[in-house]
Amino acid sequence: MAGSRTGPSGLINSLEETLIALLLGLMTAITFANVIARFVFNSNILWALELTVFLFAWLVLLGASYAVKAHAHLGVDAIVNMLAPGARMAVGLFAVACCLVFSLLLLKGAYDYWAVFADLPPTSGRWFPTGLDFKARSQSFYEVQDVPMVGVFKFLEDLINYGDSYEKLPKVVPYVVLPVSMLLLVFRFAQAALQIARGEADRLVASHEVEDEIAEVQAQRGEHD
Repeated sequence: MAGSRTGPSGLINSLEETLIALLLGLMTAITFANVIARFVFNSNILWALELTVFLFAWLVLLGASYAVKAHAHLGVDAIVNMLAPGARMAVGLFAVACCLVFSLLLLKGAYDYWAVFADLPPTSGRWFPTGLDFKARSQSFYEVQDVPMVGVFKFLEDLINYGDSYEKLPKVVPYVVLPVSMLLLVFRFAQAALQIARGEADRLVASHEVEDEIAEVQAQRGEHD
């Protein structure tokens, strides 16, 4: 895997990779267990589908920021490749600036959506935060549909639900990935901006897996000819 293993950035790298692998493993295990329950025991794990959907959402949202770090997002660089190095850097900086603004807007929206489930005030302002909206109605009592309450989250009953018990998992738990993933996305785009500014990269999408695969196939065909 790319990225340094030392310092805060290295710690985030390790956490991202470990969590993504864990999410994939859990999705596979839960889906397999539900298949066995249905076709072998003629039963059903009621909460399996909903939990798998949450895990998949976590995987996609966290994977978006990880793909920025790994330069794995799809991109079209036909025009960029025709530019001089200076112009290429300028275009790269403009592109990453647009991505940073967009990811900051996503971060605001993600926090505002999640905050009411955490009994926290969302931000005011339509586009950019202008303060905190303390008049917003708390939705900390909202629960998911099927996933049962887990003992490790019992502290949330006193913390945000004013002592009332949860029968199902409160929405604040699965939805926390929204602000966390958007914050990681901002962090990764900021890293990419620094790399371009320092001359370590000249574009956001620096990988060319398709070209490498084509070259590999051509090389294999040449060996067989």
